[in-house]
This record gives sequence, structure tokens and C-alpha cells, in this order.
Amino acid sequence: MAAEPARPAEDSYDCGLRRVARVVLLDPRDRILLLHGHEPDDPADDWWFTPGGGVEGDETREQAALRELAEETGITEVELGPVLWRRRCSFPFAGRRWDQDEWYYLARTTRTVTKATALTELERRSVAGARWWTCPELARAHETVYPTRLAELLRTLLEEGPPAGPVTLDTEIV
Repeated sequence: MAAEPARPAEDSYDCGLRRVARVVLLDPRDRILLLHGHEPDDPADDWWFTPGGGVEGDETREQAALRELAEETGITEVELGPVLWRRRCSFPFAGRRWDQDEWYYLARTTRTVTKATALTELERRSVAGARWWTCPELARAHETVYPTRLAELLRTLLEEGPPAGPVTLDTEIV
């Protein structure tokens, strides 16, 4: 039997799932910030995703969301709002399978200039940049975006406001 791939020591796992905090960051024009990622050894295998990452040590998910946002975008002037969505996902990336329990927090900012300040070595090899998207642009996009229903979720958020409690999204297995 093959050994299980090593997990980053700093990430927190619960029941075999990597605990992740993500940020649905909106600017004053209701655009959402997405990062452009790709397989480290294959830039053509690419997708867009919200800022965020694994909970480290004993930090809370809220602390992880703010830390990851600062590291990946340089944006610290935000007010973290409620958890909008929860999602479990499983996907191959960088030679291993990642099984995650993701919480998506709402946040707003007036700052739209981004600059990654503290990417990990793996992130430096796999994150190609960031872009602000309008809801219509996201709905028309032919690129891969995670979570896969993000355009619909964003439209609902902008039209109806945050849900009364976190919405559990369908599990995504890639």
C-alpha cells in the first residue's frame, strides 16, 4: 500500500479534510476578486478561484481568511462579513489530492490594487495573477472558475444580500 502524500505541517485537518477559509472580496463596483491559478508544471491547465487557504495551527477560520487575503493580495483594509457558503471539494493539484472543507466569507474593500506579499513556494509556481470580475463577465466566462456556480452565487448575493446562514454548496470532485 502506498504511503499517503505528506500534508503541509502548518495546515489544520479535521476528519481528513483540510480546513480552508476563502474570501468573496467585493469592491465598490460589486466586482469580485479572483486569482488565476494553474498546475505548477502546466500553465495551460488553469482556473480562477477566490483568495484563501488552509487554517494554520490554532488560528480561527476568520483569522485564516484575513491572513490569506493579505498574503495573496496585499489587501488588509477589509471588514470580514458573514460566512456565505460552505463547500467540500476534492481535486488533484501539484501531484497530490486535496480534500477540503471550505468556508467562504464575504468582505468588502475600497482598495483595488493587488500585490501578493507572502506567497508560499508552491503558490509562486502556480498563481499567475489576480483580476476583478463583474457578475456579467463571470457569467460569460469560458474559463474554469471555482466554485463552479460562482457566477450564479454572486448574482444571488448581489440581488438578495447575504443569506441568513451559510448555504451548503454541492460537493465538487474533480
